[in-house]
Amino acid sequence: MIRLHVPQPLSAGAAVLPTLDQSRYLTQVMRLKAGDGLRVFNGVDGEWRCAVAEVLKKGGVLKAEEQVRAQATGPDVHLLIAVVKKSALEFAVEKATELGAARIGLVTTRRTQGDRVRMDRLEAIATESAEQTGRLDVPAIDLAEKLEALLDGWDGSRRLMFCDETGGEPAMTPLAEAGGGPGAILIGPEGGFAPEERERLRALPFTTAVSLGPRVLRADTAATAALTLWQAASGDM
Repeated sequence: MIRLHVPQPLSAGAAVLPTLDQSRYLTQVMRLKAGDGLRVFNGVDGEWRCAVAEVLKKGGVLKAEEQVRAQATGPDVHLLIAVVKKSALEFAVEKATELGAARIGLVTTRRTQGDRVRMDRLEAIATESAEQTGRLDVPAIDLAEKLEALLDGWDGSRRLMFCDETGGEPAMTPLAEAGGGPGAILIGPEGGFAPEERERLRALPFTTAVSLGPRVLRADTAATAALTLWQAASGDM
């Protein structure tokens, strides 16, 4: 079943206007015609079965018919990842969406050497991944923020799992102890955290330094591995 993320409110009988690109996808790629069905979600009103009401030269109109899934709250985990090269960052966003991250934050550190970030591209990847994997929402993606500023404004009620390539607790230990409360995972740049950044992170009361094993992982691999471990210990996997 085709799934689309839309911004409009959803209710029985509501008209839904897909974007021009979505309309082209539905009519030119998937060859849908008036009366054909699909499902839509907006992150608020659950998932709805819709039918193609009109096919126009430019765009189209859908009609919401029935809610098939109520809106549900997913795992409360955020992924914070240092800006890395384009392909690695896009992979990390795609997999974080698939693995249920509620929010994705971009971070700049002393050793960040990533490409220029195209937020529209990352948002499109997250949306497509949510559509394909059955999520009822699309994770927000925050603009890059300096690590120092991020930590200065941190809400201490959210535990921060800091993945440290120099060593730390086995990741499953603090995850099992956390009991599924609000959490976040911090992944550094390809060159690792600077010594002063690591020192500050280890000194904060809301952070736990963890190890992902004896091998040094790429940032995108580390993000996927850490989210998988979090889900296995306290999420909805």
